[in-house]
Amino acid sequence: MIRENTIRALASVLLTASVLILSITFLLLKKQEFSENENRYLEPLPALTWESVKSGQYMENINSYLCDHFPFRDFFIGLKTRTEITLGRREINQVFIGRDGYLIEKYQKPVNTEQISRTLKTFGEKEELTGKELHLMLVPTAIYTYKNKLPEFAPAADQMETAEKIYQDSGLLSIDCSQDLLAHQQDGQLYYRTDHHWTTYGAYVGYLAFCREKGLVPVSLDELEAETAAEDFCGTIYSKVNDYSQKGDKITIYRNPSDKLTVYYEDTKETTDSLYNLKYARKKDKYSLFLDNLHPLIEITNENAESERELVLIKDSYANSITPFLAHHFKKIYVFDTRYYKWGPSSFIKGHEGITDVLILYNMNTVDTDLGIRGIY
Repeated sequence: MIRENTIRALASVLLTASVLILSITFLLLKKQEFSENENRYLEPLPALTWESVKSGQYMENINSYLCDHFPFRDFFIGLKTRTEITLGRREINQVFIGRDGYLIEKYQKPVNTEQISRTLKTFGEKEELTGKELHLMLVPTAIYTYKNKLPEFAPAADQMETAEKIYQDSGLLSIDCSQDLLAHQQDGQLYYRTDHHWTTYGAYVGYLAFCREKGLVPVSLDELEAETAAEDFCGTIYSKVNDYSQKGDKITIYRNPSDKLTVYYEDTKETTDSLYNLKYARKKDKYSLFLDNLHPLIEITNENAESERELVLIKDSYANSITPFLAHHFKKIYVFDTRYYKWGPSSFIKGHEGITDVLILYNMNTVDTDLGIRGIY
């Protein structure tokens, strides 16, 4: 009996001490505004008002605040995820835990295919596009190209079936790089293990497909200067899964020594001579080192381009890592992110008679919901 009481007393003391230590730690620890691991802003301390208390909103917000700022939160989240994976779970937050350390984002069934096709068709029929070489490039993601890395019984998605429908219904000339990516699987890493983007080598394979369809002679990798920009890139899918034991990816960039570039960012009025901002290599969002993250319009001039042609590139973030390869072939490239560009590329094209080519490039995992593609004209 004495032994049982001693155990109960000891358990009570330990529990009380644990609660007290965690409470004191919670009060003393500096509260973060942003979680780099989860790539999101954390819940701020809610304001106490009579209305928020009466509606129950205050208690909901304070609960979220306590959860977001729980002591050693990242450690416990990572421990939970690692335990689930060890016990055999192969899907977390719409992400498959694949082979060879790959985290592969699920492909949601598209619902806006017909609307997107109509939008692209309307853009292609604009008078401003008359006489321009207009192409559409829809890039598959890892779930299509890396089917062999998916966990057993995971549903593989044929993204290119949807892509073919968009190509056909929009009437735009297509640049299909899907077979090129499949053919180069053994030649190099095509997609990051922890992020939804293709790697720089994957982008180069897409560039080869572009050159083939446009009748251009591609620059070989041997002619380019390779540089490792980062070795610990943990991207967007890493933030969804929260497996903090996951090894980061390497980011390689390529510079063409024969190019002479001037890069102008229309929103910030900044000018540089590089398509890379390596400051991002020291941050969580390392992929943003390509084209300096998000800008409505970027004007790239290459004094040593192989032609006088001018390209309009309407794109999502997949295009950021293919642009350095394209720059060699065009005197100017105007890069549009239509989520942020207010006036529409068609009016810009109308005011710039030197434009000869237009490329629309999106990846298949986000094209269905990307707001930019709906505002391209």
